[in-house]
Amino acid sequence: MCTGEYEYPMSKFDQQPHKVAIPPPQPFIKSLKLTVKETLFPDDPLRQFKGQKPSRKFILGVQYIFPFFDWASRYNLSFLKSDIIAGITIASLAIPQGISYAKLANLPPILGLYSSFIPPLVYAMMGSSKDLAVGTVAVASLLIGSMLGAVVNANEEPKLYLQLAFTATFFAGVLQASLGILRLGFIVDFLSHATIVGFMGGAATVVCLQQLKGILGLEHFTHGTDLVSVLRSVFSQTHKWKWESAVLGICFLFYLLVARYVSTKRPKLFWISAMAPLTSVILGSVLVYLTHAEKHGVQVIGELKKGLNPITIMDLSFGSQYLSTAIKTGIVTGVIALAEGIAVGRSFAMFKNYNIDGNKEMIAFGMMNIAGSFTSCYLTTGPFSRSAVNFNAGCKTAVSNIVMAIAVMITLLFLTPLFHYTPLVVLSSIIISAMLGLINYEEAIHLWTLDKFDFVVCMSAYFGVVFGSVEIGLVIAVALSLLRILLFVSRPRTSTLGHIPNSTIYRSIDQYQNAKTVPGVLILQIDAPIYFANSSYLRERIVRWVDEEEDRLKSSKENSLQYVILALSAVGNIDTSGITMFGEVKKVMERRGLKLVLANPGGEVIKKMNKAKLIEVIGQEWIYLTVGEAVGACNFMLHTYKNAEKLTTGSESGKESRNDNNV
Repeated sequence: MCTGEYEYPMSKFDQQPHKVAIPPPQPFIKSLKLTVKETLFPDDPLRQFKGQKPSRKFILGVQYIFPFFDWASRYNLSFLKSDIIAGITIASLAIPQGISYAKLANLPPILGLYSSFIPPLVYAMMGSSKDLAVGTVAVASLLIGSMLGAVVNANEEPKLYLQLAFTATFFAGVLQASLGILRLGFIVDFLSHATIVGFMGGAATVVCLQQLKGILGLEHFTHGTDLVSVLRSVFSQTHKWKWESAVLGICFLFYLLVARYVSTKRPKLFWISAMAPLTSVILGSVLVYLTHAEKHGVQVIGELKKGLNPITIMDLSFGSQYLSTAIKTGIVTGVIALAEGIAVGRSFAMFKNYNIDGNKEMIAFGMMNIAGSFTSCYLTTGPFSRSAVNFNAGCKTAVSNIVMAIAVMITLLFLTPLFHYTPLVVLSSIIISAMLGLINYEEAIHLWTLDKFDFVVCMSAYFGVVFGSVEIGLVIAVALSLLRILLFVSRPRTSTLGHIPNSTIYRSIDQYQNAKTVPGVLILQIDAPIYFANSSYLRERIVRWVDEEEDRLKSSKENSLQYVILALSAVGNIDTSGITMFGEVKKVMERRGLKLVLANPGGEVIKKMNKAKLIEVIGQEWIYLTVGEAVGACNFMLHTYKNAEKLTTGSESGKESRNDNNV
């Protein structure tokens, strides 16, 4: 049967539309088990243990926890040569950066070197990335400095501050390892790309502003991180600016930026940018030593203690009155470090076409920070700048981290006196140079052109950090990201479908301009699972669609609306509120003289409808496998109704004429 170009579809072998199958019932325990598996074990990590002997299972278990033992058997001299070159290269960057970032966290500079010794060794054994170079990062250092500095002054109570820093690192490690062990890594995914871009850019801006203290040679500086506090502190001390320090800082900053520009334009010259920080430290130290610039306002690092990492497990301050601050600092910095490290690891793994295990990475980060808190280290992760140098230097495995750690160990044992005359202004220049690369304005512009809401999230995070604080910016960014998730869930997209001419395909009328509406039929597609959060909205939206369609038909004097088809192919799941919503929509349609029709409900949806006896309410005959079959059935009924109406009208007129003849 047909009406115009719309035809009731008949199968070649079956003259009836296909029925929607109801999945067989599953025991609750089995269903729960499958749900938990898909949530926590999407990569099925235990698959490799199936059917293996106990001894083989033990070996696989060791290799799973310590990936080093998996790839070490395949290691060769060619890999070693590449890893040695990469390790020495990143060590040249790690040493000056470590010292600089420790100062940023208001910690003794030597801790930056300690943190580049033990954690890389732990990661080399437990990490799954070949390219990640472990070390301290500016953003985490700034967070530690600002959050702990709000309750304890590092200059007045250095021992307590140090203990809180180690305690915060310990809790960061516990959080990271726990997320990996409990397979809860998806929590980190709530930090969206736009959030990270804005937050990192804001933190980088704040870090650069903080370095004005070193560039200008100021001894007293604000503890606030917001733009207003920093600028007030800078311009209220114009009489204390030291031109010698400023000239030295600007010159070294110019050199570092030129070196980075050259390496960016010619990737094969990556070593120029990688060696620039260490070269700056050496040149600055020699210049200060020869000119005695420390006597003319140029501040220097001073004495760095020789020797390897002292044990600090007894310095963890679990009984301190500031324990809650240490825990909060550990949680915030741990999540940020985790997000950055995993994102960097995945980025470089994509270039080399291999996969990294996110949960393994979390455990590795957690264990290296726990071990670090016991050995005079503060928070470490996989910074982008150091990992990029490692990648460009041609590293093959995590052995490059071991080589870097050995280089740092040699520095700690024999070379620390050489850093005595290193000017702080050079460290400030190194930090500014590194941070400018994190202000990704091009990505912000891309977000504006691609998604305005993501741009708003990005800018909110940026301005929250710059004009408020790092914590405020982070809270704003996460809150806006969660708001977007809630908007997606609570306000799912619905669209009107139309028929693509000369096909059996139905698509959105907004997307396809040639799609035609079906006379007397309104086809609506719901593009999200139906939950308690969106069921009320969907009920109201469906009714509004019907109102708008009826108004349109009246104004154009077309046939009145008879059927409303809900296309449910994108509805992956439904809860009791959604089931109730369908019942309410059914009643609303009946009161308006319309018929509700469902098309292509998924397995979970039809199963719950069956349990709720909603199929009986809607009618099995009004649930179809495809939109095409649903439209065909509606057209068939409309055509049959019209024919019946014509026959009725014709018989009544025949009776009248016969009566007239009789008269």
